Amino acid sequence: MFAVIETGGKQYRVSSGQKLKIEKIAGEAGDPVSFDKVLLIANDDDVKVGKPYVSGAAVTGKVLRQGRARKVIVFKYHSKTRYRKKKGHRQEFTEVEFDNIKS
Repeated sequence: MFAVIETGGKQYRVSSGQKLKIEKIAGEAGDPVSFDKVLLIANDDDVKVGKPYVSGAAVTGKVLRQGRARKVIVFKYHSKTRYRKKKGHRQEFTEVEFDNIKS
């Protein structure tokens, strides 16, 4: 059984017991979390597709940790003008373990 959920402006295919890094959400390590924007739920023989979301469906899990990704360097450069700008960015994420898919 798997589901497709929407969180942080992205869509993820999740199943029970799966660990996934998603865009940062509020919560400390060990806190329960629920996702109600479920786009699709698929069993072995049944598929439910939402318009846009499946009504009454939810995916639950728990927060494993909050973290920051590796640094990405942004470098702007104009030739012949001594123009150089260097900027770094670290995206924050939340690692979640999914427990249950309720349809």
